[in-house]
Amino acid sequence: MEFALLASGSKGNCCVIRHEDSQIIIDCGSTKRYLTASFAALEIDPLASDALLITHTHQDHISQIRMFRDIATYAAQDVETDHLQHIEAFDTFSCGAFEISVLPMSHDCENTVGYVIACGKEKMVYVTDTGYIKNEVKPYLMNADYYVFESNHDIEMLMQTSRPVYIKQRIINDSGHLCNDDCANVLSEVIGDKTKEIVLAHISQEGNTRRLAYDTVLSTLHRKCMYHSNIRLYPAEQFGIYRGGKR
Repeated sequence: MEFALLASGSKGNCCVIRHEDSQIIIDCGSTKRYLTASFAALEIDPLASDALLITHTHQDHISQIRMFRDIATYAAQDVETDHLQHIEAFDTFSCGAFEISVLPMSHDCENTVGYVIACGKEKMVYVTDTGYIKNEVKPYLMNADYYVFESNHDIEMLMQTSRPVYIKQRIINDSGHLCNDDCANVLSEVIGDKTKEIVLAHISQEGNTRRLAYDTVLSTLHRKCMYHSNIRLYPAEQFGIYRGGKR
């Protein structure tokens, strides 16, 4: 399994996952120009994908859905596509070489989900946009090879921004976004000896920094004796291609 994170944050989100002849895309936020250029840089034809998976219907995740309207689209909400496959929390389905599990998240958009993508003996967890991780979800996250996992904000730094109080409260509550510390603590519970890569996702450009997210997670994993030298830890950029998995 290989994957490429094309965009991650409040201005756009998109990830492509491939194995041999199978290809799926998770979310399609950002601009058409940026996504088109990114797929071209990767030498990937997005319209040859087996499916588009949607996490939720906020615009930073679906703004370019018209680009993919001829592709089978899996979503827990109604989206603008000619090929909607409706899914619900804890559903499982096959798509090409992938076995996909749908996980309920806690976000201020109804029926927000995350995904576990399995292929052969490998497993990838994709979780963004959630205020917390429900206990019934954690068993699905255990000992994956790859994690794309939200580390949105540092609470102290967020509180020092000029954002309105109601926005700050929206972000930090149980239907908002995972802070660095909560991300680190959940990862310390679920990663295992198979884990090779952790990509910290949806990092706020005002209430966080990539370095702070990285340092917080790394420190917690070390303190809890859950970090090993084979793990690659990377804080994702808002715009910038990150390539992971086996290539």
